[in-house]
Amino acid sequence: MEAEELLKRFAIVKRYTEGDRDFTGINLNEANLSRINLSQSILRRASLFITNISGANLSDADLTEANLNVARLSSTNLSRAILNGANLNVANLVRADLTAAQLIGASLIRGELVRCELSKTNFSGANLTEADLREVKLTEANLCGANLSGANLRGASAASANFQEANLHGADLTKAELNGVNLIDADLRQACLQRVNLSGANLSGANLKWANLSGANLNGADLIDTKFNGANLNGADLRNTNLANANLVHADLTETNLINADWVGADLTGAILTGAKLYLVPRFGIIADNISCEWVDISSAGDLTQIQQFNSPSESRKFLNHTPGLVRIVVDAVLDYSANITLATAYSEIARHYRAMNFPPNIEVGYRRTTLTFRFESDEHLLPAAFLAILPFKDAVETQINIMVIGKNIESQNMDEKRMLQLRKALSTATNKLNELINLVYNISQVSQPTKFFESPTQTILISSGQESLMVNSHGNFGKGGANHQPSKFCLPLGQKVVDFLASFDYVE
Repeated sequence: MEAEELLKRFAIVKRYTEGDRDFTGINLNEANLSRINLSQSILRRASLFITNISGANLSDADLTEANLNVARLSSTNLSRAILNGANLNVANLVRADLTAAQLIGASLIRGELVRCELSKTNFSGANLTEADLREVKLTEANLCGANLSGANLRGASAASANFQEANLHGADLTKAELNGVNLIDADLRQACLQRVNLSGANLSGANLKWANLSGANLNGADLIDTKFNGANLNGADLRNTNLANANLVHADLTETNLINADWVGADLTGAILTGAKLYLVPRFGIIADNISCEWVDISSAGDLTQIQQFNSPSESRKFLNHTPGLVRIVVDAVLDYSANITLATAYSEIARHYRAMNFPPNIEVGYRRTTLTFRFESDEHLLPAAFLAILPFKDAVETQINIMVIGKNIESQNMDEKRMLQLRKALSTATNKLNELINLVYNISQVSQPTKFFESPTQTILISSGQESLMVNSHGNFGKGGANHQPSKFCLPLGQKVVDFLASFDYVE
């Protein structure tokens, strides 16, 4: 150790030992302060250029706007230190402890922070361009608006960290643990996110154009309005994600697991979907032009036990542009508050017994009528759902008789045996629950406020995914101002209309 360095070290140790803590503006360039104790010192605007502070104790120190460029801080204790606006460009912070430290607006360009402890550290607005952050711990850290472009975060652990509006353009996050992180509106263009764990993360509005997410875990992530243009999602886990209005133009979704994902409003133009797992994924409300898809896995477990093959691009496009089937009950009366409560309670109980009706109907109240519309992704539920949805109304028996007549005529239709079995099984499930549900609905009506809503004439209309409609029942007094309830005069068409309706059903093979 040179004499000048010894003098600098001796002088600062002496002052600190004597109780002096204020070293504002001090010049300690190139000094050797390794393993020194300067805890709780004030080193604001201090110059520590190329200084060796490795192994030192600077916990709770104030280093605001200090110059630590090219400084050696390996294994240094900087927990709770204040480094706002400090310069640590090309500094060596390997294995340093910066737990709960403040580095707001600090500059750490090409800094070496390998295996640093950075939990609860505040890096908001900091510049970490091309910094080496391999295997760092960033649990609950704040990197809001930070610049991490080109940074190396391979194997980093950053659970519940805040990266909102951060710049991670071209960053390497391979195998990083980012579960539950906030990446709202973050820039992740061309970033490498191979096998990263982003489960439960919020990436709404984030830009992941041309990013590599192959094998990534995004289970339960919020991906609303996220940009995945040209991104590689090959083999990624996107189960239970919200992809509403996401941009997946030219994205590679080969063998991606999308079970129970919601991508209504997403743009998949030019995307590759071969081998994607699509069980419980809505097949409507998306743009699927020019997609490349030879087959998809629609088995409930994603285990390839049920495959949907496509012989042409038009077949795959039609499959993904599925129109939901509808059950529509039009009531010749205006819904009142009491009826609304009774209806909600009744349908809640019915849904418990018939899971396909798990979502409440869309209710439109006009000047004279009320329209209840149930939506179903599979046409096999149209007949049984209508059979149960009409239960609260006085027209129930007449409507159900007509539905059963249609059911008996399924056998005579020219359709695939598997399709026929699907229909029969669904209708049988509903009818088997009828007695139990009649009692439930009756009990609900008995404890509800009296209302004439459920005695009003109704129309029950089924609309298949193939856009064929079938009037199952229309009361003779419908549209006559709520005249006395008389038996239905509607004659169910059992001829070509029923044949066309059943033939228009969309089934998954």
